[in-house]
Amino acid sequence: MKRKRRAENVIEETLPVAVSSGENASAPTITGAPEPPSKPIELPSTADLERELEREQGRTRMRRIVRGTFFVLIAVAAVAVLVATLFLPVLVVHGSSMTPTLHDGEMVVSVRGSAYQQGDVIAFYYNNSILVKRVIATSGQWVDIDEDGVVRVDGQVLNEPYVDQLALGTCDIDLPYQVPEGRIFVMGDHRTTSIDSRTSEIGCIDEDDVVGDIVFRFWPFDNFGLV
Repeated sequence: MKRKRRAENVIEETLPVAVSSGENASAPTITGAPEPPSKPIELPSTADLERELEREQGRTRMRRIVRGTFFVLIAVAAVAVLVATLFLPVLVVHGSSMTPTLHDGEMVVSVRGSAYQQGDVIAFYYNNSILVKRVIATSGQWVDIDEDGVVRVDGQVLNEPYVDQLALGTCDIDLPYQVPEGRIFVMGDHRTTSIDSRTSEIGCIDEDDVVGDIVFRFWPFDNFGLV
């Protein structure tokens, strides 16, 4: 007895074939196959990678330098403002009591110090204001002023080329007058109008109330220079 073989179904998978008719028909083209690359892919060389790495490192260094410079400038500006506030206060002159040396509206720079000498122009606090006067005498010295306005300190006539016109001015203290310890006797250069240590209203100023020594005028520019 013959054994019948079971026919096995075979499924063949074929790709579609494009066929063109006509005399100039070309050979069939199998579609769906990947096309070969038009240009080969070029990988960067080691030298290219090293150059790119150097460029990136250069950019990083530049950013670090710029950032560091910025912070340094900020720190310098802060220190400058602090120094100017604490040691070099800028002041505006008000009034005419220091003419002809200083005039109303002029801007000056003062320097903080620990000792002030005769002839120095200083700024000091008085009743929530800042006044500018000239040092005439310091602790322990004797001051005397005659009716003509001639000033004597410890018996010696004070040479005052900065005064246009001598005058006794407003004076209600007993002369001669000894300057108390830790105090400074001051007068304005405009002797007829200045209210200063010649009056009991102001009297001698405390050394701790001194803002600084006026050393430089920077406004207006035509009077730019040392005081």
